[in-house]
Amino acid sequence: SNKPRKKKKKRKAKKNSAGETVEDKDLEDIDSLLERIEDPRLAPQSQGGISTDSRPLLYVEHRNLNPENELKRYFGARAVLGDQRPRQRQRQYVRSMWLTAPKNTWPRYSKTGITMQLLDTRRGVQHFTFEHHREYQQVQFKFLDAVESMDPNNIVLLLQMNPYHVDSLLQLSDVCRMQEDQEMARDLIERALYSLECAFHPVFSLTSGACRLDYRRPENRAFFLALFKHLMFLEKRGCPRTALEFCKLILSLDPEDDPLCVLLLIDFLSLRAREYTFLTRLFQEWESHRNLSQLPNFAFSVPLAYFFLSQQEERPELERGQARERAARLIQLALIMFPSVLMPLLDHCSVQPDARVASHPFFGLNAQISQSPALNQLTSLYVGRTHALWKDPAVMAWLEPHVHEVLRMVEAQDALVQEAEHKRKIRYQSAPRNIYRHIILSEMKEATAALPLEVTSQPVMGFDPLPPLDSIVSYTRPERTSHPSNESTLSLFFRSLLPNFNLQGDVRHDGDDEAGAAQDLNQGVNRLMAAMRDMLANIQFQEPPRDDNPEGDGDWD
Repeated sequence: SNKPRKKKKKRKAKKNSAGETVEDKDLEDIDSLLERIEDPRLAPQSQGGISTDSRPLLYVEHRNLNPENELKRYFGARAVLGDQRPRQRQRQYVRSMWLTAPKNTWPRYSKTGITMQLLDTRRGVQHFTFEHHREYQQVQFKFLDAVESMDPNNIVLLLQMNPYHVDSLLQLSDVCRMQEDQEMARDLIERALYSLECAFHPVFSLTSGACRLDYRRPENRAFFLALFKHLMFLEKRGCPRTALEFCKLILSLDPEDDPLCVLLLIDFLSLRAREYTFLTRLFQEWESHRNLSQLPNFAFSVPLAYFFLSQQEERPELERGQARERAARLIQLALIMFPSVLMPLLDHCSVQPDARVASHPFFGLNAQISQSPALNQLTSLYVGRTHALWKDPAVMAWLEPHVHEVLRMVEAQDALVQEAEHKRKIRYQSAPRNIYRHIILSEMKEATAALPLEVTSQPVMGFDPLPPLDSIVSYTRPERTSHPSNESTLSLFFRSLLPNFNLQGDVRHDGDDEAGAAQDLNQGVNRLMAAMRDMLANIQFQEPPRDDNPEGDGDWD
């Protein structure tokens, strides 16, 4: 007698008065809620900048660290999620993370020997550092041995035993990327971020903008590099808003020194993500103490952001007029300060300047030849990275009258023109090390070609490019005084290309830090890789002669 009553109760709970299943209705409500949350018109940062201004400049939003949220805004929640909802109910439990979503294909995570410690708190800012325990240090030494072997398979073997060793993941990601395996390269970087996030200190906050990491400590560098490489993949994947949030995160970890010089990138990501208000606010708040206008990328990108703001019809006419005035004033100052940007920018945009501009010496070839190499690197980086944003015909129509106005000021010998020329001669004598590090990581061919010889001749490793000269060393790699006696002739030949080769079997190490132990051999590695590429490119395989036997079954005799 109880059985029919139970069925009736279940049926009543599952159906509503209209006959629609409650579960389907709940799913639709969730989708509509997601759409409302992801609607840019309803987002807090889009409401005239009112909500954004009340938060710290480098405040990081957790939801903007997830690229799926951005993709859902473009393509819809159902197109991105597909049939993932039913599968998630059956999926095994994984730890919820902010930086990346763990995948079922990854090895099972176990403690790696990395921890994070709180060093001190000064003026409301907390300083942290990663630490390597003894077992992780031993794996690090094996990793350096694998790097010295110049065989990526040795790194693969090391990862099979230690699947969450961060430097191995970073180095192997570079190898995969050079072999055009972008999916695997991105997956390895995400796994490195997952490993590091599992080691976070309980009070370490990604969002507050008040947590610091010192890049001078080798243990901290992997986190900076993994974040940078991840945001580059996100930008190429078409998620500039997510990449901008990661860029803000990197900058918040060390805003004063900016070891990866993400200030050269944050303007581009802001423009791509159409976060014009954030870019103009960054310029307004930091210009007084950071002189952002002395960087070509800010000098040109900020007026471009003001121009785009002036084109937004939903804004009040007063705001649009103010944005137009600021855009006009700042673009003229940018052209006066950095005249060498105009002609390469027009060339990249396939725009032919009029006769007056093309023949004027102020914007001509002399402007590029006369500037210092350091300034040439900055302008080449900006043009190579950002030129696509200037191809809009409306942008070019806005730029043209300001170019002619600058030429009028030049011919009138305006004081601003002479002052800018004086600044260019005094400043930009040499670029700091973080700019070189940024150019190497960005791999922009226009800027890489402008790097000085003292940088290109240095050894560069993907897991620690151009380490700081004032590193804070916590442990060193022990010296190895002997090599196996059964070393093959081919291995001996490869090792002979290294700058620290000694036929007696002794290898010299500086012992400054674990990365420094591998730096001596990098120049030889670079020469070897170049030689191997040339050799592989020239190898031609010829099939052995054979008799065609159409009636044969293909078996060996």
